[in-house]
Amino acid sequence: MMRKELQVAALENGTAIDHIPSDAVFKVVTLLQLQKLNNRITIGNNLKSSKMGSKGIIKVSDKFFREDEINRIALVAPNVNLNIIRNFEVVEKKKVVLPDEIIEIVRCNNPKCITNNEPMKTRFHVIDKELVELQCHYCELKIRKEEIELI
Repeated sequence: MMRKELQVAALENGTAIDHIPSDAVFKVVTLLQLQKLNNRITIGNNLKSSKMGSKGIIKVSDKFFREDEINRIALVAPNVNLNIIRNFEVVEKKKVVLPDEIIEIVRCNNPKCITNNEPMKTRFHVIDKELVELQCHYCELKIRKEEIELI
């Protein structure tokens, strides 16, 4: 019998972010500012995936992300899986999806937009959750996924 190995070490307590498109793994690291954490972090990239061909996974020990942090992930990697792990067991699975509204995460690309000229929070309506397209609440400029600039 052939011995199988895990591609990434098991996590005792914390969060595993799975099914990240390989080209978005380090964007997720930056978005969640994982480089600033002192927690043990395992990053796997270009791992074999039967569904995606290749994927990325990020495991963060003793960290359970807030809703606004999860919303940030959905902007660059919609449809990732979030697994909450306690005592080596997955106790909760979540599918990360974009909310209907994004507040204070994305910068408006219109230099004349009031959010770029006055001290106020940016606010976007999500008009396409699959392709990740946003529309500014104030100036109505539409922004596609590849044009998104995070604050």
